[in-house]
Amino acid sequence: MRCLAGSAGIGNRIDTLDWTQIATDLDEQGNALIPGLLSPGECDALAGQYDNDHLYRSRVVMARHGFGRGEYKYFRYPLPNIVQQLRAAFYPQLVPVANRWHQALNIDVRFSDRHEAFIDRCHHAGQVRPTPLILKYGAGDYNCLHQDLYGEHVFPLQVAILLSQPEHDFTGGEFVLTEQRPRMQSRPMVVPLQQGDAVIFAVHHRPVKGTRGAYRVNMRHGVSRLRSGHRHTVGVIFHDAT
Repeated sequence: MRCLAGSAGIGNRIDTLDWTQIATDLDEQGNALIPGLLSPGECDALAGQYDNDHLYRSRVVMARHGFGRGEYKYFRYPLPNIVQQLRAAFYPQLVPVANRWHQALNIDVRFSDRHEAFIDRCHHAGQVRPTPLILKYGAGDYNCLHQDLYGEHVFPLQVAILLSQPEHDFTGGEFVLTEQRPRMQSRPMVVPLQQGDAVIFAVHHRPVKGTRGAYRVNMRHGVSRLRSGHRHTVGVIFHDAT
C-alpha cells in the first residue's frame, strides 16, 4: 500500500486509503504503516513550528520525569489546521476497529462516529486538555516504553507521523512497539518509518484470537536511542487529558 502526499487535502488522502488492509494489519499486528501520508514540505512546516510557544499548552522534558531523554510539547486549542484535519479524518475510519476490539474484549463502551461527540464525553468527565503533540529528540535521546492514557476515557488507537528524514536528519531513533501476551515474554516490533510516514497503533491493549476466544494483549510503544542528529514526530491522540 502506498499513499503519496500531493495536492489532495489531508482528509481526502486519509479517506482513500485501503482501510480494509489497514484494519487487517491492526487486527493481526496491533499496528499499520501508512507510507508517505505527509509531504516533505508539510513535515518541515510542522517541525519548524516547534519553537512557536503560542501553539502549545505545555512542554515536558522527559528526563525530569523518568520518561527517557528528549522533550515534547502538547498543542493548545484551537489545534493547528493540519493537526485538526489529521485528528478529524482518522477518527471515523478507526471507530469500527475500536468498537470491534471493545466487543471482542467484552468492554461495554462504544464510540460515536463523530469525534466531536467523543470529545464532549471526555470534557464532561473532566478530560479537557488537548493531547496531540510534537516530540523532539537529539543525539542520545530516547523514549521509554509507555502508554498514552490520560484519563478514564481512552480511544484505543493513535497515530504517529515521522517529520524528519532518517539517515539525513538523524540516525537510530527507531519506532518500537512491544506486546505482552499472558504467560509469555514480550514481543518487540520495530516499525521502519520514512519522512511523512504514519503508523497507527494500539494505545494500551488489543484483542488476539485464542483457542477459547479473544484475550487481551498489553501494548507499549517508544523510540530507541538516537545515534546522531535531530528527530521530530507528531502524535495524534484522540482522547483529551485530565
